[in-house]
Amino acid sequence: MQITETTNEGLKRSFAVVVAAKDLAQKLDMELTKAAPQVRMPGFRPGKVPKNLIKKMHGPAMTQQVLESSVQDATQKILADNGLRPALQPKIEITKYTENADLEFSMDVEILPEIPAFSLDGLEIEKLIVPVTDDEVDAAVNKLAVSQKAWEDAGANHKAKTGDAVVMDYIGKIDGNPFDGGKGEAMQIELGSNGLIPGFEDQMVGLKAGDEKHIKVSFPEDYQAAELKGKPATFDVVIKQVKTAKTVEINDEMAQGFGLEGLDKLRELMKSQVEREHDGLSRTYMKRKLLDALAAQHDFPVPGGMVEAEFEQIWAQLKQEVGDDTVENAKLEEEKDDYRNIAVRRVRLGLLLSEIGQKNNVQITNQEMSRLISQEAMRYPGQQKEVVKFFTENAMAAAQLRAPLYEEKVVDYIFGQIKITDRNVTREEIEAAIQDEGDAVKTDEKTEKSKKPKVAKATDDTAAEAGTTDKPDAVPKQKKKAPSKKD
Repeated sequence: MQITETTNEGLKRSFAVVVAAKDLAQKLDMELTKAAPQVRMPGFRPGKVPKNLIKKMHGPAMTQQVLESSVQDATQKILADNGLRPALQPKIEITKYTENADLEFSMDVEILPEIPAFSLDGLEIEKLIVPVTDDEVDAAVNKLAVSQKAWEDAGANHKAKTGDAVVMDYIGKIDGNPFDGGKGEAMQIELGSNGLIPGFEDQMVGLKAGDEKHIKVSFPEDYQAAELKGKPATFDVVIKQVKTAKTVEINDEMAQGFGLEGLDKLRELMKSQVEREHDGLSRTYMKRKLLDALAAQHDFPVPGGMVEAEFEQIWAQLKQEVGDDTVENAKLEEEKDDYRNIAVRRVRLGLLLSEIGQKNNVQITNQEMSRLISQEAMRYPGQQKEVVKFFTENAMAAAQLRAPLYEEKVVDYIFGQIKITDRNVTREEIEAAIQDEGDAVKTDEKTEKSKKPKVAKATDDTAAEAGTTDKPDAVPKQKKKAPSKKD
């Protein structure tokens, strides 16, 4: 085997490889010998079929196997002999091959960078602690009570007001003609909930059961259905029923409806829930500060292929959330370089955290991995076995599944090694601090480009979640805007 390095630039390596025809022939002969005992052919006893007949029958398939194994063996030899750690799967291209001749191919590979020596000494993070107040517990209990409100018929003469619910049939028209998705029956909507397109609910205030109304509205300019954007429409509405909300009293009886002993237990439960929310905000702030500190201390080159793969993932998500909105798409294009810089930082921090984890023996246990796979499988009812098998047999998919948990464990390890100072703040203050942190990073992206984009690889707070609605197509809420880079 002849191996020649043709490129050695930065993290890119290229090699030209020649596998001699005699080596290929020897491998093929070995494959024929291994296959002989299993080959069956009329007129020959098992294991006695001549090699030339086996080659005639199975030669092309075996030759392909020999070529693939030769390429794989050569690739592994190159990586091992040169001490290379590939960032992505090497790119192989067969440059020359004919039967009974040498095999020539090229191998292009990007390698992982050498991570500069790092130290956690002197690193200090502030932990913002938000004590739970009685007012917050009261608000949580009240919110729960509101979510449990029951509707009761308001009577034939009751005029609907904001906060009431109406049940209606409707037919939507544009230029006097019904349009697809513009018809609904027995739809219930709470007036003032902003569940319908702007102006719709306001025009139903004051209506009674049995009333008919000709409602005029215009679809928003950023409406998701392109054929309806900005168009004026009319809806012929028939009010079938008006309902009022039945007041839910906050008492022991309400708590017992949730299987609790009484109101005190419910308040304890709500307090724990609020504490978890505060802990989540605190961790988000601490993690952002930690990642910012690590990013500021490290500026090593990263593999372009990994950056491109990360960017494509970010970009695909953003494009999906923006949809056909022309204005938002134009804004995205203007900020495309900034999002590519975010991908650079994600990859760099991902490599750094991985290095810290490996150096300090941070591991995902088999039990934790099994739990991750089981949780993922539960998302696909009826296909759990197939999902488990997929992750068990697909190392790359399993690595992607474990990456977020691994990062959290590395972050926890770092938190345990550095100095953390506590400071009590209000919820408003910590939310403002997180917002300010995002705004500062956005400014840095504009002025320094690749220095400080806000998002780090595999973090929980890197992307806005797309919203959904269960309202009929004709009158959904306005579409969500593209996520900000500060998210």
